[in-house]
Amino acid sequence: MSAALLRNSVPIPASGQGKVPPGAQRGRDGARVAGAARRRKRAPEPGRNKATVKGRVVKSAIEEYHKKKPVNHLRENLQYMLKGRLVADKAITEKVLAQNRGRKSKDQPPEKAEKKKPESTVFTEEDFRKFEREYFGIP
Repeated sequence: MSAALLRNSVPIPASGQGKVPPGAQRGRDGARVAGAARRRKRAPEPGRNKATVKGRVVKSAIEEYHKKKPVNHLRENLQYMLKGRLVADKAITEKVLAQNRGRKSKDQPPEKAEKKKPESTVFTEEDFRKFEREYFGIP
């Protein structure tokens, strides 16, 4: 071994000879004592001990009521909503809605049935009467 190691090392007695310093003990008691000391030494956290009355401020019941009283934000919300009157194109809104829609059949909008135009004819009522007279012979 080198001389530097021998000078800096602490002599450890052979087993069964002499006393071991308290920090070098391997038993559980040493660890427990060290943990308790660390806990005591740690700085107290704010609001740590709720059981004490020291430093407690008596709160007014009226102040607490006003603090927890529901506030009606309707007027501010309406002003905010009415301020922004920018409306997007219908095509753009449909595109965004289609992207966010689910792919399952239950999420799809119902298909719009095409409006059927009433069947119109090229013939007029006069043409029908003329056809009846010619075909059936009714005057």
